[in-house]
Amino acid sequence: MRYANNPILTPRDLAPSQESMKIECLLNPGVFRFDGKTWLLIRVAERPEQREGEISFPLLDDANRITVMRVPSSSPELDLSDPRVISYKGSDYLTTMSHLRLMSSTDGVRFAEEPGYGPIFGSDAYESYGIEDCRVTLLEGTYYLTYTAVSANGVAVRMRSTTDWKRFTDYGLVLPPHNKDCTLFDERIGDLYYMLHRPSSPEIGGNYIWIAESRDLRHWGNHRCVARTRKGMWDSARIGAGCAPIRTGEGWLMIYHGADGDNRYCLGAMLLDAADPSKVLARSDRPIMEPSAPYELTGFFGNVIFTNGHIVEGDRIVMYYGASDEVICRADLSVREILESLK
Repeated sequence: MRYANNPILTPRDLAPSQESMKIECLLNPGVFRFDGKTWLLIRVAERPEQREGEISFPLLDDANRITVMRVPSSSPELDLSDPRVISYKGSDYLTTMSHLRLMSSTDGVRFAEEPGYGPIFGSDAYESYGIEDCRVTLLEGTYYLTYTAVSANGVAVRMRSTTDWKRFTDYGLVLPPHNKDCTLFDERIGDLYYMLHRPSSPEIGGNYIWIAESRDLRHWGNHRCVARTRKGMWDSARIGAGCAPIRTGEGWLMIYHGADGDNRYCLGAMLLDAADPSKVLARSDRPIMEPSAPYELTGFFGNVIFTNGHIVEGDRIVMYYGASDEVICRADLSVREILESLK
């Protein structure tokens, strides 16, 4: 059930990171409980104020400072066919640069930034185009952040950890390009840690969900393909994991996103084996949630719902999701009802 007053956050609700920038989009947050509150780790996408006759976009320089690249809008070497990507002189850049912003709430609906909990920005050349789509997993008393690091080198998975959200341990790139949609399971299975991730291949293979295992959270191996796209269905073009799968009496319940050839993003579910989560026991034939509300159908990139964060309260899944790559929304789902739909 969607929250009646969606969206709960829009770009107008936050201030840009600096005066020269404008917030274009708020996107799918990581979600966690901390200090008795619900927290969102929101992806905030910014770009410079645009001037007539030019296209400008942000980059990190060698000193990790935000700089602006400006290109004449009349340049024949400029391709603006995708609102998310600028192609210029054979190279691709993002129209916006993303960082992560912490917001908290006592009621799960009204969120605000708290003093002392600053934004998280890209930190080196592997994050020079920004950091995106963070999943948060509480594992053995530590919060682990797995997110997409974007640069001219490609799209990779990076990990940091924290116990207080003020000091962080940086694990560096844990998966090389091209990879994203990475989330950790919130407990060990046997003596192994597990992660879901999505390597991509534009030629042979595709955008599939994979699983990997580790004994120390730093070195990952035994990669196996868990699920593939399905021709002619709602998830025919690409799929990717949401956040940490939910342990149930029937196995691990994973909410995932899928897109078709028209870039319509919906949500579905998979049930993974409790002892061997590389085995899929069941999978949604139809989406459990699809874009239908006005704020999901139109926006920066319309016809999209995308989640990588929720909180489980008994049978209820309190899910926070991005709509149309622009606003943040909430929906409440039922574990039991999702499991029934998989049967």
